[in-house]
Amino acid sequence: MKNEKIILQQEDIPKRYYNIAPDLPEPMSPPLNPETKLAIGPEDLAPLFPMELIRQEVSNNRYIDIPETVRQIYSRFRPTPIYRAHRLEKLLKTGAKIFYKYEGVSPSGSHKTNTAIPQAYYNHKEGIEKIVTETGAGQWGTALSYATSFFDIALEVFMVGISYRTKPHRKTMMQLFNSNTVVHSSPSNLTKFGSEILKNNPDHPGSLGIAIGEAIERAVGDRAKYALGSVLNHVLIHQSVIGEEAIVQMNSIDTNPDIIIACVGGGSNFAGLSYPFIREKIKHNSDTRFIAVESSAAPKMTRGEIVYDFGDSAKMTPLLKMHSIGSNFVPPPVHAGGLRYHGIAPSLSVLLKHNIVEAVSFNQLDIFNAAQLFIRAEGIVPAPESAHAIAQAITEAKKIPIDEDKTILFNLSGHGYLDLLGYDEFLSGSLTNDAAKQSNMNRSMKQIIKVQN
Repeated sequence: MKNEKIILQQEDIPKRYYNIAPDLPEPMSPPLNPETKLAIGPEDLAPLFPMELIRQEVSNNRYIDIPETVRQIYSRFRPTPIYRAHRLEKLLKTGAKIFYKYEGVSPSGSHKTNTAIPQAYYNHKEGIEKIVTETGAGQWGTALSYATSFFDIALEVFMVGISYRTKPHRKTMMQLFNSNTVVHSSPSNLTKFGSEILKNNPDHPGSLGIAIGEAIERAVGDRAKYALGSVLNHVLIHQSVIGEEAIVQMNSIDTNPDIIIACVGGGSNFAGLSYPFIREKIKHNSDTRFIAVESSAAPKMTRGEIVYDFGDSAKMTPLLKMHSIGSNFVPPPVHAGGLRYHGIAPSLSVLLKHNIVEAVSFNQLDIFNAAQLFIRAEGIVPAPESAHAIAQAITEAKKIPIDEDKTILFNLSGHGYLDLLGYDEFLSGSLTNDAAKQSNMNRSMKQIIKVQN
């Protein structure tokens, strides 16, 4: 029988998170106060995050212990399986062995649960009773609603407007997991920032940058804490459980991936799979390639610049040094809502700068075509975000002759069973590409604060 599935036992759930910061080829530039242009300290983040998350954010420790309470909740769905895509390989007539780590088995249906649980736990330890957050396509909001239900924490979610309208059952899931969850379409009239946007455009599709701005404004005004689903280092640290498990799984079949692929919105699922492997690459000087895949609707890695920029469109966050196309940029309303973000994690920007990671982008039609091929071969409906990784895996596999032995591993970061409207548009022929316009990116990037650093 072919080896279709590589599984681990509950005792194999990682006991430590991995922090790439001490292994980067150069240190990440510190976040800056936008007014003084000076590096911020932990006290500047205290109004938003519990202190343990702030400590993790600035930590230079390579490993951080996972609390036993968090591991116990992880055990409901972790370790997640790795599948061998035999049927896809056959369809592609490739010599590549294609594997995928499937994070869609989590209760929320995506990798976001890996950081939602510790974030809820650390807030609970500080006595926080309410968290405010944003969500793009809804995966992060769903994960955090699930996580907060374990700790009796109320949740308020600002969901990007276009996804709020096209993925209504994400709201249903959030409220089913935690009855004390409220979900708003963003931009909204509940914040000063949102009201100003709607005044100029009542049908504004929204963006992650706008939703983050609204969530921060609301959290600060409501004496709640804020939670972020990607970009910041503590989030990427939590996601490292994906890669730590994957290393053990691939070692169990004496295989080291030649190519590792994941999609990028802010960088959390890419970092989760790849960063532990990058640690091994640095340690053993391996030839493994790492490919980060973005949407052509928000091409910050392939068409943006490394600059100091805000993490949100309301300009309430510190300035982060990262690849960006400008915090004012509103990406076209593609179905991969989790990738509609203007920037990426600062650590990923460092890795791109040093050519440790490659970046590519795909348009919407190409990723849905790749997803359809994958669905018919493997029987899993992927989220549109994850379909970007599938498209690149297929692209790489087609380059590998049938007599060549290469291994591809990609992160299938979530299922797409609540994204069927997009698939319906694809099947009906009404789906459009909606790539970012260079003129709009230029306009947004002109408004970035210039920082000499």
